[in-house]
Amino acid sequence: MCGIVGLFLKNPKLEPQLGAMLSKMLETMTDRGPDSAGFAVYGSDGVSDTGSVKLTLRGPGASALREAVSKMEGALSLSAETTERDTHSVLSVPAERETEIRAWLKANAPGIDVVSAGRRMEIYKEVGLPASVAERFTLEKMSGTHGIGHTRMATESAVTTNGAHPFSTGTDECLVHNGSLSNHNDLRRRLRHEGLSFVTQNDTEVAAGYLSWRMREGASLKQALESSLTDLDGFFTFVVGTETGFAVVRDPIACKPAVMAETDDYVAFGSEYRALVGLPGIDTARVFEPEPAKVYAWERSSRHASGERQ
Repeated sequence: MCGIVGLFLKNPKLEPQLGAMLSKMLETMTDRGPDSAGFAVYGSDGVSDTGSVKLTLRGPGASALREAVSKMEGALSLSAETTERDTHSVLSVPAERETEIRAWLKANAPGIDVVSAGRRMEIYKEVGLPASVAERFTLEKMSGTHGIGHTRMATESAVTTNGAHPFSTGTDECLVHNGSLSNHNDLRRRLRHEGLSFVTQNDTEVAAGYLSWRMREGASLKQALESSLTDLDGFFTFVVGTETGFAVVRDPIACKPAVMAETDDYVAFGSEYRALVGLPGIDTARVFEPEPAKVYAWERSSRHASGERQ
C-alpha cells in the first residue's frame, strides 16, 4: 500500500511554504500508510561552512540525544552546532570527521542512530499517524527547495522507526518507495562487497544503496534510475531526492498508482491526485500519470535556478 508525496520548487518565492505544502500532502496519504511516516527536506540554505556536513541523529528522546552529543563532543574534542527536534537532532560538524563521529556513536551510544548526512538534507521519521509525525517535527514551519515524504503500511516487516522511509545511504541522497523488490537480499550482499552497509532488512534501503553506489561510480541520478529498471526485480515506484535534484521512476508494469503535476512554479508527485489538490495553481497545472519505465528528473543548477525536466 503506502503513500508517497514529493515537491520540487522552481520558484524561490515558494520556498518558505515548502513545509506547509508538504505537510498537507503527507497527511492526505494517511489511509495509504497509517503506521509510520517520514520526510526529507532540502533546506533553502545548507551549512554555511563548505567543509561542514549536517548529521541527523535519532534517539529515544531529547535528553538521551543531548547526553550522547555532549559525551561525543568531549571525547572527540569538537563542538557541534545542534538543532533539536523531538526525537531527532541535527548536528553541523566538520565533514572530514563524519566517519570518526559515526564510529564513536556506534561504539559508545547504543540507541542513537545516524538517519542522514548532507549539506542541505535533513530526514525525520517516526512511528505514528502522518499528521502526528509532521507536527512533532514542525514540518509545517520548514522551508526549502524540495522535499519528499512517505506514509507506511508495513507488509513485509515490523512497524518500527527504522523501517520507516525515507532511506538515505549517501550524502544528500534519499529515496521513498511504494512496492516490493524480489531480489533485494542478493543485491544487499553484492552491495556490501562494494563497501555499503545496511541497518535494516527493508528492501527500500537496498534500493537507496543501489542508487548511491551507481552515482558513486559516476552515473547521474537519471542514469542510476535507468539502470535500476534492469537490475532491480519487482514492482516499484521510486521518488528520489539529491542536493540539487528530484526524480521519479516506475517499473515497467507500473501497477502502483502515481500522479504528477507541473507548473512554472513547481513539480509535485502523489500516490493519488487528492494529495495535490491543495497546491497553488493546481487547477491550471499539467497533470499526468508518469509512464512505465521512464525516468522523470529535474535538476537545479543553483539555488535560484528553475528545474528542467530531463
